[in-house]
Amino acid sequence: MNDPRSIVRRALITEKGTTLRETQNQYHFEVARDANKIEIKRAIETIFSVKVGSVRTQQLRGKVKRQGRSSGRRSDWKKAIVTLKPDQKIELFEQI
Repeated sequence: MNDPRSIVRRALITEKGTTLRETQNQYHFEVARDANKIEIKRAIETIFSVKVGSVRTQQLRGKVKRQGRSSGRRSDWKKAIVTLKPDQKIELFEQI
């Protein structure tokens, strides 16, 4: 896992995430399931050129979905909540 783009899959834009971003300088990302906190921190700092204060992670289970009689399951995924140091911002989120 050397490539930072393979660790950070996508940014999560939610109502709760927007509130946390404005009040506590926290950003949410979907990350690779086998990535640890140190790898996530390095990837965020490399991609966005910011200083990360802390990283918290959550393992989330995929939901069971139905379509007619057949049912399937979405894959499990991992979420990272990244707190930036004061006076740091990610410009990608500020445009939304």
